[in-house]
Order: sequence, then C-alpha cells, then structure tokens
Amino acid sequence: MPQDSDIVALARMIGEANYVVVFTGAGISTESGIPDFRSPGGLWTRNAPIDFSDFMRSHEARKETWRRRFNMDATLREARPNRGHRAVAQLVHDGKVPAVITQNIDGLHQESGIPADQVIELHGNTTYATCLDCAQRFEIDDLRIEFERDGIVPHCACGGWVKTATVSFGQSMPPEAMRRAQKETLAADLFIAIGSSLVVYPAAGFPELAKRNGARLVILNREPTGLDPIADLVLSRSIGETLGAAVGVD
Repeated sequence: MPQDSDIVALARMIGEANYVVVFTGAGISTESGIPDFRSPGGLWTRNAPIDFSDFMRSHEARKETWRRRFNMDATLREARPNRGHRAVAQLVHDGKVPAVITQNIDGLHQESGIPADQVIELHGNTTYATCLDCAQRFEIDDLRIEFERDGIVPHCACGGWVKTATVSFGQSMPPEAMRRAQKETLAADLFIAIGSSLVVYPAAGFPELAKRNGARLVILNREPTGLDPIADLVLSRSIGETLGAAVGVD
C-alpha cells in the first residue's frame, strides 16, 4: 500500500468513484521521449505551426508540413507507452475508465492496450494520414518513400490533398470526438486531467465542465495549471511514478 499521502488520496478517490474519465495531454507522452509543442524548447518554439489555410493554399507549406512530420519518424517509432500509459490502460481494463479523452496524437494509449474505440482523440492522430476530400487512409511509410525519392507531396488519386489525421491550427475540431468527450465528461463522477497545461480550448473546457457538473477533479501535471484552484486534488509531480503507484502498475 503506498504511503505517500498524495498517492493514497488519489488511490482512494479512484476507488470511491463509479465513473472515471481520464483526460491526457502532452505531459504523459514526454515521459516516453516525445517532445511537446508549447513549453520552452518545445517544437513550436523552433518552428511556428503551419496554419491549415496555408497548408491548403501553398505547395511550399504542404511540403514543409510533411518534411516536419517525416523528421519526427524516428522519435515516434522509438517511443513506447510508459508507466503512466500502462496505469491508464489498467484502469480501462478494470472497467473503472470507460473512455480516455486525449489531446495527444501519438497513438500511445492504443499501443498500451486500450481499444481504439475507447480513446477519444480530440486533436487526431499522426500515425497515419487521410485524404481531405474522400477520407481514404494512407500509411506514413508509403508516403515517405515517394516524398524522399521523388519529392512528391502526398496527394490522393481523387485529387485531394493528403494530410496526417491530425487537427491543425485553423482546422475545425472533429465534431464526433467533441460530442463523445462531452458525453463522457457529463457522466463522470471523477475526472482526472493528466499532463495537460489546460490552456488549449475547447479541449481544456472539459475539466471545467466536469467540475461544474458535480464531478471531483484531479489534476496531475508537473507544472501548475489555471484550473488548480478549482481542483479537489492537485499533484505537481511525475506522472508515471504517481499514477503507477496509485493504480498498482510497475
């Protein structure tokens, strides 16, 4: 039994809850070696994000978008689910967590063993691509071969542009994912926000909604967040170590 008072409190809250919703941000994946976007030294401090309108309008923007994505391949391939991911997967397996809402695009929750239909991806997924017109799926490895061999920017036989299945700046949020996330949030009696700065809206609105709806709110993040004052429990510490100890996962 963990002796750390914070971990004991988190374990007790999970045990007492009937419907737990987990909401994850970049912080859970940085512990797997995936850099985040917004923090000092993050990806967007080195390269400003490319707006969706620029992607659609400019060949150079499309080419640069894909160059950046292919440059991330090695990092994404080497990343594996960490103790935090495994702890969340255990809660799903135990039936405590019906769905995980995530801002992450790396697919590590699915790789940890959570069924894909129980992962609600608010910002999409970068491990594959789709045609923006006909929605045909494309595998990243296939697209990379043509890009590196011939400099061909990925496009579909239907004439549409192909883009990673992520939500870019200026692109609409996926309505079905947002609808599902709201439904799960309103059902929760315990909402655990993990590794998110809680500054990106509308996604960051879900912890607020859960709290207003009567759920207990836990925030587990290394840095302070703007929602800390309304949380029932704030844990400013390592995600994998803390969540793993609370759930009993090595």
